[in-house]
Amino acid sequence: MTEEPKDQFAFTRINYLILAAGLVLIVVGFLLMIGGGSDDPNVFNYEVFSPRRITVAPIVALLGYAVVFYAIMKKGD
Repeated sequence: MTEEPKDQFAFTRINYLILAAGLVLIVVGFLLMIGGGSDDPNVFNYEVFSPRRITVAPIVALLGYAVVFYAIMKKGD
């Protein structure tokens, strides 16, 4: 029986780069959701329902989560 060396990490450099890219996508997705509120609580701002906030931002964030999942599951060489 051969044992693997104990100094090997579970992730390789590529895994960490993919993980970082996924985290950036998640942050960008949440940043796209920011805003649209009104300074006056008696006035409703319809900018809350902009396509950027209700469609694009969640898709970008979910894509980021998928990339992070892929980075975790990718087998290092």
